[in-house]
Amino acid sequence: MLDTCKPKSACNLPFVYNKKINTAGTSNADVPLADPGMYQLDITLRRGQSLAARDRGGYNLMKKLKKSQLSTLKGTSDPYVKFKIGGKEVFRSKIIHKNLNPIWEEKACILVEHLREPLYIKVFDYDFGLQDDFMGSAFLDLTQLELNRPTDVTLTLKDPHYPDHYLGIILLSVILTPKEGEHRDVTMLMRKSWKRSSKFQTQSLRLSDVHRKSHLWRGIVSITLIEGRDLKAMDSNGLSDPYVKFRLGHQKYKSKIMPKTLNPQWREQFDFHLYEERGGIIDITAWDKDAGKRDDFIGRCQVDLSALSREQTHKLELQLEEGEGHLVLLVTLTASATVSISDLSINSLEDQKEREEILRRYSPLRIFHNLKDVGFLQVKVIRAEGLMVADVTGKSDPFCVVELNNDRLLTHTVYKNLNPEWNKIFTFNIKDIHSVLEVTVYDEDRDRSADFLGKVAIPLLSIQNGEQKAYVLKNKQLTGPTKGVIYLEIDVIFNAVKASLRTLIPKEQKYIEEENRLSKQLLLRNFIRMKRCVMVLVNAAYYVNSCFDWDSPPRSLAAFVLFLFVVWNFELYMIPLVLLLLLTWNYFLIISGKDNRQRDTVVEDMLEDEEEEDDKDDKDSEKKGFINKIYAIQEVCISVQNILDEVASFGERIKNTFNWTVPFLSWLAIVALCVFTVILYFIPLRYIVLVWGINKFTKKLRSPYAIDNNELLDFLSRVPSDVQVVQYQELKPDPSHSPCKRKKNNLG
Repeated sequence: MLDTCKPKSACNLPFVYNKKINTAGTSNADVPLADPGMYQLDITLRRGQSLAARDRGGYNLMKKLKKSQLSTLKGTSDPYVKFKIGGKEVFRSKIIHKNLNPIWEEKACILVEHLREPLYIKVFDYDFGLQDDFMGSAFLDLTQLELNRPTDVTLTLKDPHYPDHYLGIILLSVILTPKEGEHRDVTMLMRKSWKRSSKFQTQSLRLSDVHRKSHLWRGIVSITLIEGRDLKAMDSNGLSDPYVKFRLGHQKYKSKIMPKTLNPQWREQFDFHLYEERGGIIDITAWDKDAGKRDDFIGRCQVDLSALSREQTHKLELQLEEGEGHLVLLVTLTASATVSISDLSINSLEDQKEREEILRRYSPLRIFHNLKDVGFLQVKVIRAEGLMVADVTGKSDPFCVVELNNDRLLTHTVYKNLNPEWNKIFTFNIKDIHSVLEVTVYDEDRDRSADFLGKVAIPLLSIQNGEQKAYVLKNKQLTGPTKGVIYLEIDVIFNAVKASLRTLIPKEQKYIEEENRLSKQLLLRNFIRMKRCVMVLVNAAYYVNSCFDWDSPPRSLAAFVLFLFVVWNFELYMIPLVLLLLLTWNYFLIISGKDNRQRDTVVEDMLEDEEEEDDKDDKDSEKKGFINKIYAIQEVCISVQNILDEVASFGERIKNTFNWTVPFLSWLAIVALCVFTVILYFIPLRYIVLVWGINKFTKKLRSPYAIDNNELLDFLSRVPSDVQVVQYQELKPDPSHSPCKRKKNNLG
């Protein structure tokens, strides 16, 4: 398969793939294979040339183009390389962002057991979200290498599904050395223990002797997008519908769309993780939103973080290149050392000194010290049992992803195992106590993106500290169980006052996710949810009207007396007082066990129907006729679908606040209503309105770049909707999976 050139003096060419050329020089093809561990393969990954573009639709478009047309294909990639021997990954390179001619210059030292096992080289384009694109592969036949001789190798990348496509080349330098039964330097071989982690950072996740924890990023970059000035007009009406995209490495954000303006006012804030000590480059692009066709490019600019000082806010007015206008930003770099991964042997909470330090950091006495630092989360990912089979061998190669908002950490991969043990500890900084911890199990695949095996979503406020629990894995929609359970032990320590104050500011946005898809089942579900909320108001109106019509004389008489009493004695403070009494009444119903209301199963049934509908759509493309018929108005339908979801969620969140779905939020509402009742009782309304008006009129003068927010809406955004309540419900595990049962079985 692989052919070797003559020595450099005779042939000044690198290794190439060419089946027609006979090998020259002394190879080890006929040498008897030594004992396992008797060969050391030193590889230097040099660079790549003319690699395939996979971003901006390059991959799908490439399939449709002829070889002669590929040179005109625009786009870029974020390539990295995997080395595998015998189906096991032994090395993974760092990611080179936005480059089709990457230079790695990385070295790997690999112990080889059998020379007849070729070295398999695969190149992938990194995409945040575990959906990496395949960019080509090649083999290196180890039996054709000369022993103890440095050799330059050129590998032509191929895609087995599209053999005629040119995907570029990879250049290596290799040395194969026989070892006398020694297992020497295996440092690079140990990289396989963190092979999945290089998708998010390029450093090893193994523990260091110097540091007790290996921090995954060095700081946080906070960007506030203020406004745009004199942007380029892209529409026929002389205006644009601008929005902005930000990218720092794999991290991406997208601003909201400002319709029909050349001077948009965004006032949005985004946080990026800073991985490199020297900073990095933030790529910023401005776009004009067009319904039904590709968005128009307005311009681009960059922010060099290495040129900015830390712990200081910088106001930047950036000229858009390849376009017109400016963008105004506020950029702040702050240090961070709060997220880490370690083995079970290193446990912060078991170290008495560290535990006391953590408890002191979040004690009530430190309320106003760093309001963004709300709490500490420690997650022990112990093991999983009975996972789904994902490979043809009847096994899986599972690894685990732990996410808290935009913080994402990974375990190593356990190969060919349905009952993997990871025994890892993840620690997170909590910025919002109402966040949801998501733990997802994937199967690592060779040539494709990782296969989904199961997922659980755990609200932080529902966690019982120090308790090892078996969580039943759910499907992607979090609506029903899938095969397997995962054992976690979670501890949450937080400052309740800080958590309450953070509830009144906007929630942290997540990285750019998949575009909202149009689904007739989802559209129907949102319509039914909104209809249920509207019907509550309609039924209330019918009830009041029946009192006016004297359909029930006793009820109408009682309503009439109550009306006279309330109107005659009405004061403004009675509004929050009534809401306070309603919350208190529901609380006593719940603790007394007299609350006979049952959770509506309508939403859960609809979610299951939606999942079944999605499966049917995947299996039979002819059943997508509904989507195809309304493709021309897809943007409008998606907007309607989202509006229905927002309206229904708003009503459900109000209901769930008074239903004590999240006790922490209901208690917070009681405190707020008590304060409002006292204020309205003792302070005349005109003074309250006067203070409110002065604050609103002077806010821009006092803080011209402040981000507007509504505290009530921010509070309600933390209350789960009925859909989220179903998704966060913890399923009961099979009794056979309980830890006690397992121990008994082991003893037996």
